[in-house]
Amino acid sequence: MLLSRGSGIEIKTPSQFAAMREAGLVVAQTLSAVAAAAEPGISTAELDAIAAGVIRSAGAKPSFLGYQGYPATICTSINDQIVHGIPDKRQRLAAGDVLSIDAGAIVAGWHGDAAVTIGVGEISAEAAALIAACERALWAGIGAVAAGRRLTDVSHAIESSAAASGRYGIVQDYTGHFIGSAMHMDPPVPNYGRPGRGPVLTEGMAMAIEPMLVLGDRHTRLLADDWTVVTADGSLAAHFEHTVAITADGPRVLTTLDGGESGASVAARAGAAGVNSARRT
Repeated sequence: MLLSRGSGIEIKTPSQFAAMREAGLVVAQTLSAVAAAAEPGISTAELDAIAAGVIRSAGAKPSFLGYQGYPATICTSINDQIVHGIPDKRQRLAAGDVLSIDAGAIVAGWHGDAAVTIGVGEISAEAAALIAACERALWAGIGAVAAGRRLTDVSHAIESSAAASGRYGIVQDYTGHFIGSAMHMDPPVPNYGRPGRGPVLTEGMAMAIEPMLVLGDRHTRLLADDWTVVTADGSLAAHFEHTVAITADGPRVLTTLDGGESGASVAARAGAAGVNSARRT
């Protein structure tokens, strides 16, 4: 493990990226299994048990369980909950809910981290549009990743995509992050801002890009459990995330099952520039 000169950001070797790809595949499999089970009537605790089973069966460890005291394997955030919702056996999904599922896994000491937002049963057109806008913003950010660019080029791409999609609030209190031998590493990756600022992106870095959009005001509130973050005005929220490696060939998305093909189509529909340069894994 090396540090980028002058930035303090961890630089990975190809073998370390390979371990992160293994962790990323476990995360992708976990999110796929949980999303498939997220039907009306199931509890979020049952979804957490499914996630734990997938991660254990792959021989990996959950990144979240025990992290700063967090009590579960995944985060399940419903409707106005933006991030860090704690699974609970008393909390059951209902038709029309909007559910964010966030998962992390560790393989050989290296982390993968990703999140998706889905609708439970039939959801409103407004909710569906929010989810689609947030996913487009994620892939716009990924498309802005390249060695030699600046960190806030990614932030600006996310903000620009969100603005082009409609009048959505962009959460500013919580951000993406760099990732590797630890889940959360500095510097943060904001989802807004002017381009051309922050550290220069370098081959060997890895970042977790995670836009959070809301239907109303961007301001947030932390619940009494000291984990769950909700919209201050009670509006719906959406959250997407991928772990992205920076390589000589462009961004390499480590937390996809299909090698990024579905994301490329999302970006193409949105007209997000640069995503087609992403290296498929």
